[in-house]
Formats: sequence, C-alpha cells, structure tokens
Amino acid sequence: QEQVAESGGGSVQIGGSLRLSCVASGFTYSAACVAWFRQPPGKEREGVAALYTGSGKTYYLDVEKGRFTISQDVAQNTVFLDLSNLQPEDTALYYCAAERNCPPMTARQALGTAVYRTWGQGTQVTVSS
Repeated sequence: QEQVAESGGGSVQIGGSLRLSCVASGFTYSAACVAWFRQPPGKEREGVAALYTGSGKTYYLDVEKGRFTISQDVAQNTVFLDLSNLQPEDTALYYCAAERNCPPMTARQALGTAVYRTWGQGTQVTVSS
C-alpha cells in the first residue's frame, strides 16, 4: 500500500525554524515526485515545494524561495522540508503528497494538488510571538 507519513511539526516563536519529514513507503521511491502543501485555517491548500526523487529537481512557491528548502534522503525514502524565519502567517497544517510515476511537469503542475494521489494526514505548524 502506498503511504506517506509526515512528522516534525510543532509550535515555534517568530523567527524560529522547523524540519518536517515525510517518509514514503509502498512504491518505488526513486521514480516518484513528492511535494509539501500547507493549509492555513480557513484557506485553501497550496503547494510550497516539490521534488523529483530520481533527478533531485525541485520547485518552490515563489514567495517562499529562500525560507523553505526541500531535500531528500534516498536511503531512508524520506523527503524533508526545512522551514526558517517562520512567521505567524506560516501557521498551517502541512501535508506531504506523493505520486509514484511523475511525468515531466511545469512548476505550476508540480505544486498543484491534482498530480498527487497519495497524501499524508498532515503535521501542524504553529508560529506565535
């Protein structure tokens, strides 16, 4: 069964950092694409970063370039999202999503929800002063 599981969320103060982890199982990790999405309270889910596990190619939501970094540990089938200089508007439920056979995509497609069929339950990030 194809699954992804997130961890690493928590409560931090403004300017703090967190590392989120997404462990994938049940599919050939090296042929997949994995993305991180966030959904603030009362708002739509948006993609913030995506990665092709085979090539390592990455995509980012433009406004978060420089603060968020997506990376992977291939041996552990794990994709990370490093969040830095966190602000209250970053408070959200962060989801990991994966698709086992990804075609070539534009950044907009890679950060869109339609591509991904496997979703985690989410991990909460709360930023406060």
